[in-house]
Amino acid sequence: MNAPGVEKPAGSGRPENHQRSLGTIVAEIRDEAKQFLNTRVQMIRSEVLELVSAVKIGLPLALAGLLLIGIGILLLSFGLVALVAAAFAGNPYAWFFAFLIVGVLWVVLGGVAAFFAYSEFRGRFPRRSLEVLKTDKVWLQSEARSHS
Repeated sequence: MNAPGVEKPAGSGRPENHQRSLGTIVAEIRDEAKQFLNTRVQMIRSEVLELVSAVKIGLPLALAGLLLIGIGILLLSFGLVALVAAAFAGNPYAWFFAFLIVGVLWVVLGGVAAFFAYSEFRGRFPRRSLEVLKTDKVWLQSEARSHS
């Protein structure tokens, strides 16, 4: 019997006393967990298929872009070499000096960039996480020995 002013929802299909067996509750939880996991798996599968599709198109375009950028850098470097060689006009080693100067310039610039990259990464590794993993490894080894 419902309290005054409180109506039973239409179509609830449950007995009014709301008493269900533990097995029924466990089965419902299991079914909901399966449905939840199936939904998540389908979402992940769909996202992976979209990613694979994007990679099939994007990767060749990225490689073509990198190739064209590389060619452009080579041509600009050759132009710079020709400009430096013009400064040594009349010298039989003009092209040698020009390639040497431009090559050293690129090596110095690359070294500076590498130094800044190294200094940016130095000391940023997750030391705490590595220490926790090491202690977990030691604990797992001791547990394995104790159960052997």
